[in-house]
Amino acid sequence: MLKKIQKKYPVNVEELDRATRDGFETQSMYEIYGTEGAGKTQLMFSLTSTVMNNNEDIRKSLGEDNKKILSSQKRDVSLKDITVIKIGGSTLGEHDTSLQDVVDMKLSGLNPVVVHGGGAIVSSWMKKNGIIPQFVGGLRVTNRESLDVAIAVLTGLVNKSLVAEIQSLGCLAVGISGVDGNTLIAEVVDNKLGYVGKIVDVRADLLRSLIQSGYIPIVSSVAMTKQKDNSDSLILNINADHAAGEIARELQADSVVFMTDVPGIMDSSRRLIPRVTKDQAKSLINSKVIDGGMIPKVESCCRSLDFVKKTYIVDGRKSHVLRDLFDGKFSGTRIG
Repeated sequence: MLKKIQKKYPVNVEELDRATRDGFETQSMYEIYGTEGAGKTQLMFSLTSTVMNNNEDIRKSLGEDNKKILSSQKRDVSLKDITVIKIGGSTLGEHDTSLQDVVDMKLSGLNPVVVHGGGAIVSSWMKKNGIIPQFVGGLRVTNRESLDVAIAVLTGLVNKSLVAEIQSLGCLAVGISGVDGNTLIAEVVDNKLGYVGKIVDVRADLLRSLIQSGYIPIVSSVAMTKQKDNSDSLILNINADHAAGEIARELQADSVVFMTDVPGIMDSSRRLIPRVTKDQAKSLINSKVIDGGMIPKVESCCRSLDFVKKTYIVDGRKSHVLRDLFDGKFSGTRIG
């Protein structure tokens, strides 16, 4: 009878390593349970990364193409050089290069975190379901039927499509929503807007774990409610621009980039403004030069500046606009 060859993989958590007698053993089954937010998901991501990066048999079984992916993933990646990138549904298309730029950033040693919307796709699916999209101040009015569509499209269709595309380009990504790990906590903004939330807390432990394990986090813009009182839903739709800004603040990112479908902030004569101060940006909002969907982008940039070094609004329709930005060929608007 052949003896099973077993290996152990410690997770560098003293209590767990002691409980498992120096690590989780291969060819074994473990049941892990705990209260919400205890770190079960974070543990699984860390353990998966450890096993994949230290097991040559797994590498071989994944094939030559995935060796490239695995070789780019490193444990204990530094939490420095984080860039939060907000990608809107309107900028993703057949000839889009933003995801290739994100992969190139990762392979060059930077730590991108992608936060995505998908407003155009959500609106399309709402219309297919007989729902007319409505917006107030750049925020989507969300009734119960709209919320169901937004959750399905953002956390399912859009999020997993982005993850698959990034992995096809040579890096490993993990798709989460603001609900996962209680990453984003929100409360209702205004009853007139329906199930639309304002972020009141960001718990970035899961994001930090993913970054340190070598993954590119892909975050969809829905959040947990702060409390269930007076609501029949635990999930709220949130503006992806606000989500990106709050995540950048919590991670104390080096920069945050908002990709949109215009060249940047435009003046009253529709000319690009290459740089504005925080006070100038607020003045442009008050004078209604900045309006519509640009408002939450600019608000998020201004709010981020207390913790984030650089904030940008760029034209996501331009080929390799992210690569050019980090190569010093900036085109768009910098705030701050």
